Amino acid sequence: MKKQNGERRFLWLAVGVICGMCLSYFWPHEPALAVATDRDTDRFAISTVPTKAGNAEAVFVLDFLTGRLQGAVLNSRSGKFTQAYFRNLAADFGVDPTAKPHYVIVPGTVDLPAQGRVQFANGGLYVAEMSSGIVACYGFSFLFNNAATPPQQLIPIDRFQFRVAQ
Repeated sequence: MKKQNGERRFLWLAVGVICGMCLSYFWPHEPALAVATDRDTDRFAISTVPTKAGNAEAVFVLDFLTGRLQGAVLNSRSGKFTQAYFRNLAADFGVDPTAKPHYVIVPGTVDLPAQGRVQFANGGLYVAEMSSGIVACYGFSFLFNNAATPPQQLIPIDRFQFRVAQ
């Protein structure tokens, strides 16, 4: 009698494991995305942006004092920053960097199609500036490359006015 109860428990355990495996195979998978943004109150902000699936994220630093946005991608094979990016946001937003502009920066998914030889990363940056009242989206080209490449300008995708400039 005890042997038969032990066999039934094993049978039910095996059925439960098999059913769980089947359910997990057909359950929709959602990737975990971990982009982040942090800032010092009035000096700079830092943000990570996804590049392509399976590759390291790009990291961008916005210097509020100069209005310059700079970033780089860490090569996951070599452990070195091999691609660098930059943009003069003060010129894009038409603000004087000495007048203390107020920037806000967040990463987002853009997934733009390739334009000629330019293949965009999956992510982009949204930057808003209060005194100009403009929100702009910036993308960047990304090709996985082991060799260091010269710095490239971030590519303005589009912009809109969210309030009247002061």
